[in-house]
Amino acid sequence: VIAESTKARALDSVGIGLALCERLLSHDAQVQLCLACRNGQRAEAARQALLVSHPQAHISLVQLDVGSMHSVFKAAQEVRQRYNRLDYLYLNAGIMPNPQVDHKAFYKGLFSGKAVHMFSTGEGLLTQKDEVTSDGLQQVFATNLFGHFILVRELEPLLCRPGNSSLIIWTSSSNARRSAFSLDDLQHKQGNESYSSSKYASDLLSLAFNRHYNSKGLYSSVICPGLVMTNLTYGILPSFFWTLIMPIMWLIRIFTNTFTLTPYNGAEALFWLFKQKPEALDPMAKYHSLTSGLGNNYTQPCKMDIDDIMAETLYEKLLDLEDAIRKKL
Repeated sequence: VIAESTKARALDSVGIGLALCERLLSHDAQVQLCLACRNGQRAEAARQALLVSHPQAHISLVQLDVGSMHSVFKAAQEVRQRYNRLDYLYLNAGIMPNPQVDHKAFYKGLFSGKAVHMFSTGEGLLTQKDEVTSDGLQQVFATNLFGHFILVRELEPLLCRPGNSSLIIWTSSSNARRSAFSLDDLQHKQGNESYSSSKYASDLLSLAFNRHYNSKGLYSSVICPGLVMTNLTYGILPSFFWTLIMPIMWLIRIFTNTFTLTPYNGAEALFWLFKQKPEALDPMAKYHSLTSGLGNNYTQPCKMDIDDIMAETLYEKLLDLEDAIRKKL
């Protein structure tokens, strides 16, 4: 997570996060990684897997459940005690609990001209049944957005260092839609598209962070990994269905570049951002991982459907909620 003379970054340990670790170490053997993970056993397994291919790598672990505010505060304290600088913070953790598929919309879309769009965004297809955490927060909101917000706030001393630029990278989604989000219902208590709401909120929050922290040397960017087959994706539909449809999806990729499919491909934009100067990035852009029909990976920025007023209002509301949570804890 930190080093005196090498870049350091924190990220998750499975799927796209693990693929990113592999790509970072292959690019720069001196990079120091900190895997911030909820499951200690899986984190250690990921660490050992990386050490097999990179035996000299510097990889540490921190236990973190971003859905638990107590865990976020504790992990941030441990990171502050262990390190003195963070160069990159990858906010890649996310959940989609109890996904429900509108089967009528699914089969209608499957045999229509909107099939690619449906698979790429999940629009009109997916709903979720959210739960409440021990902190009294909606689980998706806490895990996908608010826990990350608190983590960044707690790690500000490491991210905002004189003479040093640092970058926060949010893993968003093409499912992030303005229509699913409301400033009057930040936690999406009244709706059934909590995942889409939380991802749109992360797009807004990234813009707000840039407005508030660029002067301190901290920048924020957003990526979309495309359609990637991870544990989250496999949880949406039965495994046998994915087995049946996978050949079709590989065929569709000839006609669309958003079907990245593998974690390695999905991590393309995350890896690309690592090689850029933070101050040169567009705060209004979402950087998409794309894969051509021939299997070539590349990154492409697309303007987000966000604005400063909404972003600032969200930021202020999250600050108020932060105060309430701190008093409660």
